[in-house]
Amino acid sequence: MPNQEVFFEQTSGNRHVEVRKIYDRNYAREAFLNMDEDAEAYLWHSLRFSEAYDAAEVPPPGDPAGEDFLWGELLDAAREDGNLLSFFVVNEGNGTASEPVYVSPDWPSAEAFAKKRVIANG
Repeated sequence: MPNQEVFFEQTSGNRHVEVRKIYDRNYAREAFLNMDEDAEAYLWHSLRFSEAYDAAEVPPPGDPAGEDFLWGELLDAAREDGNLLSFFVVNEGNGTASEPVYVSPDWPSAEAFAKKRVIANG
């Protein structure tokens, strides 16, 4: 399995935000469960469900079935090669403590979300 690597890093004051490409499905799930409503909405938007599904096929955000649907779509989009899954996790912290706040199957949305967090908390 490939090693994780840092794709983006920025510090503003004592706030540090980074994007790591990871291959650990369990850590990706932890990041997914740790996302707040804003992060979840950002992921819904970035996966562009309206382009792939009819509105009736997609549970609305906030629906209990929506979380399982979103996780399944994230896994499908994270497929890199065969059974290899890769994720981009945005970690945020201050000092030595850091926690995952967003996970995406693609680099552009993870970078944009990370930059948004830097600006919002800067």
